Amino acid sequence: MYISHMRSEGDRLLEAIDELIEISRKSGAPAEIYHLKMAGKSNWPKYDAAIDRIEAARKAGLRITADMYTYPAGATGLDAAMPTWVQDGGLEAWIARLKQPAVRRRVAAEMAMPGKDWENLYLGAGAEGMILSDFENPSLKPLAGRTLADVAKFRGKSTADTAMDLVIEDGSRVGTIYFLMSEGNVAKQAALPWMGFGSDAASIAAEGVFLQSSTHPCAYGNFARLFARYVRDERRLTIADAVRRLTSLPASNLGIKDRGSLKRRYLADVVVFDPAAIQDHATFAKPHAYSTGVRDVFVNGVLVLVDEEHTGATPGRAVRGPGYAKCSPQRQG
Repeated sequence: MYISHMRSEGDRLLEAIDELIEISRKSGAPAEIYHLKMAGKSNWPKYDAAIDRIEAARKAGLRITADMYTYPAGATGLDAAMPTWVQDGGLEAWIARLKQPAVRRRVAAEMAMPGKDWENLYLGAGAEGMILSDFENPSLKPLAGRTLADVAKFRGKSTADTAMDLVIEDGSRVGTIYFLMSEGNVAKQAALPWMGFGSDAASIAAEGVFLQSSTHPCAYGNFARLFARYVRDERRLTIADAVRRLTSLPASNLGIKDRGSLKRRYLADVVVFDPAAIQDHATFAKPHAYSTGVRDVFVNGVLVLVDEEHTGATPGRAVRGPGYAKCSPQRQG
């Protein structure tokens, strides 16, 4: 399967979809878009054209699918707010350039205009729509959860200069949440029968060291939000279809055997939840919050959650797709 975090999710979205479809057509491989969105307000009207392209390809016999997360904001770093040339050569070279006044002036100027050969998320979200979520430098961690605009005002600098300063001070790309998508488009996407759902987030806990950084609420609430908002409250899709698109659809797409369905001789991964009570609680302001309404969970036939409490059991195992056995021994393990 050809899986693509496409070349563009914004200004050149339609061209990127065309490219993915062409690769699928010429290679004969099914293709999946990670994670479909129309990024930036100026690109929100591209929804119909984007979906039409995908559905036309599907009708022509290509197996084109996509996945999404159920929020209007994505997460990456401040690297997505700056032109690629200033980052050429890696993090150390990027930081060294950002210390040069002439370079900073040029970067600030390019941050204020559409990127010619890069996706300018700074322009797409605006400094007010950028939440700083993850720092390496302990002294900067108190800034997590604040917008770039707020931190710039606090420091008395422009938002562009503040972004550059933070990369230098943190010695990292600085994890950042960008509000880029239309709630309306997110809701319409959720109803598409070939759309799967992924958290696109690490597994973390609402305790200890994890609380020193912010995160995207999808890490805690993506799947519960699907059932609570788009199934129960807005009725964008049925509960049965939501379950299918969280289980058998991705397992089938990725060629993962013996999982994704309740069948004899399949591995017993089972989630028992209350459709009337399931609810996400993580927000962008307070993302470290577990969802509720999931009562029991079996992993490989072993109970790991009983009445919403973890049993301590750890029966999980690595899940490998059909390509794993084809890798060289040096790349396995």
